[in-house]
Amino acid sequence: MKKLTLQVSKREVFGKKLKKLRREEMLPANIFGPDFKSASITVNMKDFLKVYRVAHETGVVTLDLDKKEIPTLIKFLQKHPVTDQILHVDFRKIDLSKKVLTDVPVKAVGASEAVNVKGGVLLIQSDVLSLEALPNDIPTAIEVDISVLKELGDEIKVSDLKKSAKYELKDEADKVVISVVAHKEESVTPDTVSTAPEVTTEKVEGEAEDEAASTPEKGEAKPAEKADTPEAKK
Repeated sequence: MKKLTLQVSKREVFGKKLKKLRREEMLPANIFGPDFKSASITVNMKDFLKVYRVAHETGVVTLDLDKKEIPTLIKFLQKHPVTDQILHVDFRKIDLSKKVLTDVPVKAVGASEAVNVKGGVLLIQSDVLSLEALPNDIPTAIEVDISVLKELGDEIKVSDLKKSAKYELKDEADKVVISVVAHKEESVTPDTVSTAPEVTTEKVEGEAEDEAASTPEKGEAKPAEKADTPEAKK
């Protein structure tokens, strides 16, 4: 992979003013890491997206800050809960000469007889696996050959995966990565009991939440007040 570099600048804007920053297509971010003083920065949104499509969370991204190159990994993206817009990103400063522990996505490759012939359902039980490697040796994905899954109920564990000289898997050996289960027919009987979806709200950096006064639900009566009668005073 060719060297990925992002031009970044120190950030002096925080809180509510970040809204204006984002409207200008600038993305607020932080750099953190061992033996490194955390720094608040901004990066051009379009430039970041272009690099992120290649690097994701496994590729080394070099940040150019005040003409100083800082090797990093993209560690965390904060997204808007409704629009999915990226609001903030954390870069983890690394030492290219030292191994790091990180999560890498799992990718199924090949064809499974248990799925294609016997009608099984492929389940990826572990979306990511933890591994230790030098930053430049981190794979973009851990490929798992599913052609060994021939019968319903077959599974692939961490211990079944190919070993690599470039990285070491750190998950438990008996952890199931991918399995095949029998297809279950869905019930044709309509479900007469409906559950209201859970509604959650999330604060995003730079935005304040409006507080609304609580009101009774539609159709919900207020609790009756005790009548001040002689009978009630007895």
